[in-house]
Amino acid sequence: MTPLEATAILLAGLAAGTINTVVGSGTLITFPTLLAFGVPPVTANVSNTVGLVPGSVSGAVGYRRELDGQRSRVLRLSVASLVGGLAGALLLLVLPEGAFAAIVPALILLGLVLVVFQPRISAWVAARHEVTGGMPHHGAWWVWPAVLLTGVYGGYFGAAQGVLLMAVLGIGVDETLQRLNAVKNVLAAIVNGVAGLLFILVAHVDWKVAALIGVGSVIGGQVGATVGRRLPQPVLRAFIVLVGAVALAAFLLN
Repeated sequence: MTPLEATAILLAGLAAGTINTVVGSGTLITFPTLLAFGVPPVTANVSNTVGLVPGSVSGAVGYRRELDGQRSRVLRLSVASLVGGLAGALLLLVLPEGAFAAIVPALILLGLVLVVFQPRISAWVAARHEVTGGMPHHGAWWVWPAVLLTGVYGGYFGAAQGVLLMAVLGIGVDETLQRLNAVKNVLAAIVNGVAGLLFILVAHVDWKVAALIGVGSVIGGQVGATVGRRLPQPVLRAFIVLVGAVALAAFLLN
């Protein structure tokens, strides 16, 4: 690994940590970066997941004030994320590498669609909050299984996991968006954490890559929690879509 490649991976980790805390699509930055430097797809996904764990924790800690009064809700939904994340990670390890190469383009495309339509999703969620009433503290009955399925997706690949979680929580839980974003960061950290732990135990991790992404994502998590909400969202979204489109093209042309 050259110094230029190491710097690029570190900066990609920083960007991913920031974006995961604010938007929730940081894998669309780090994953294509690793592919561009010749890291095999499954190794790139495994190393990326491990590297983003510290950043996920950093972002969750940065939003700790918004978690006040949500302990029971977070604990209940954490079980769904834990089970889902473990299941998704197992799928990545059990399915043949060819299956991952075939599925990833569809997952990247799904992530890009979610990022592109995030403003509409957010507007829909905000409008629903204005008319919602009488919803249980833990949310609608379907929120737990939906968080479980999102965890499976996150454990397997993870791009736009945060957008999916915000859509589920925003529609099914009667709470402010900022407080739901705090819950989202905790749940994403659990998914990344359980998947990362499994990968460390049984998969091949490129520790240089994981360490660089980890350092960058920790810094990015704090940036996202403090000043990330002030960043121009259209610029972030356009950058994510551009990088993701390049990754999609690279997969389809191989």
